Amino acid sequence: MYPDFPLDSPTSRGGQPAFWVGPRHLAGDDGRLYDRVADTLAGLGWTSLTIVRGRHELDEEPEDRQVLRSTVLHISPDTLRWAQWSLADEPFHLGGLPIAWQISARTDTSSPLAAWSSYFTTDVPGEAVADYLVALDACDQPAVPYTGPEMVLDAVAAHGWLRDVDQLHARATDPTFTSHISLGEVPPLIQDADPRVLTAEADEVGPAGWQAWAEPALGVPCLWAASFSASVPHDLVAVFAASLSSTAPVLRRVLPEATRERLLRAPA
Repeated sequence: MYPDFPLDSPTSRGGQPAFWVGPRHLAGDDGRLYDRVADTLAGLGWTSLTIVRGRHELDEEPEDRQVLRSTVLHISPDTLRWAQWSLADEPFHLGGLPIAWQISARTDTSSPLAAWSSYFTTDVPGEAVADYLVALDACDQPAVPYTGPEMVLDAVAAHGWLRDVDQLHARATDPTFTSHISLGEVPPLIQDADPRVLTAEADEVGPAGWQAWAEPALGVPCLWAASFSASVPHDLVAVFAASLSSTAPVLRRVLPEATRERLLRAPA
């Protein structure tokens, strides 16, 4: 469960039936996006740090303490990459949803600034974020791109997603036209070290980055959203895209209300 939410009792969680469901990109995060990613990072040997800021009065019971801000930061052994769980830390929004994970990398340890950052809201399938982090961990130079953007579209096309006829080299959608991935202008506040991000005029389009989102129906709130700044290597985005669009079923107990009727499920 999310670390800032009360834990379910074994009875309440264990009493929920488990299902194998698909498609993955509409299956949500099972309410376990923190656990899924944190367990992956622990397995990779990343260090976790927790920062809690709050107010504590004399003679106040621990459970009554007012926690104002709380951040969980995971850092790779070489300190070139990090992942921050920011849901409890007044995150900004993406597609109308609060950012849950921010994942960044830098070129070398002499610079405190991220070369690029990527952002994931709640209900992004945890499998896709975990696969993305495993690929990031395996990079010798996490801030160096090795391939072009075509690799991202090839990854989703291999799983049946359709390229946009008007933007063949920049956009694709799943066969139900619910989930999308697009290379284009990045939203505000997305951090990137490319100087063109800062120097672009108001009427100019800055460097393009990948955006992905699921919109269950036209005009309704997004189920989830992900954003990759302009300097995120395309090969890493392709790993996320391949996992997101995978046709392999995923195990879920909690199904998103917005996509429940669209999911195929089988008892686990």
